[in-house]
Amino acid sequence: MSRPRKWRSVCSLPPNSKFGPLGSPLEEEQPVIMTVDEYETIRLIDHEGMTQQECSEQMEVARTTVQGMYDSARKKLAASLVDGKPLLIEGGEYHLHDHSGQGLGRCGRGCRWRQRMNNPEGEDQI
Repeated sequence: MSRPRKWRSVCSLPPNSKFGPLGSPLEEEQPVIMTVDEYETIRLIDHEGMTQQECSEQMEVARTTVQGMYDSARKKLAASLVDGKPLLIEGGEYHLHDHSGQGLGRCGRGCRWRQRMNNPEGEDQI
């Protein structure tokens, strides 16, 4: 009997979940599907500048799991860009952080929810 999969902890859902080449309908091409947890690894490692170890602690999974998700996400991004295919972010085995209370769940420095609360105009901080 196999071990049950561990849910990956994600700060928040992506603000945009559909991307594609300009000028062509997204429905015409077979899309590349990236899971929400794969997106979270790209966000934390590439956008927030975390190491794989820091990312694994925030997502509450092993570093090797993060490494596998990150590699898969990068291949999907490359396929979408190089082949001109739409990219959809959906599905995966994750749960959202609970941002209530003092501890704010396991969210760390890359918390999108906390960034939005500190920036009431709703503009992303880059």
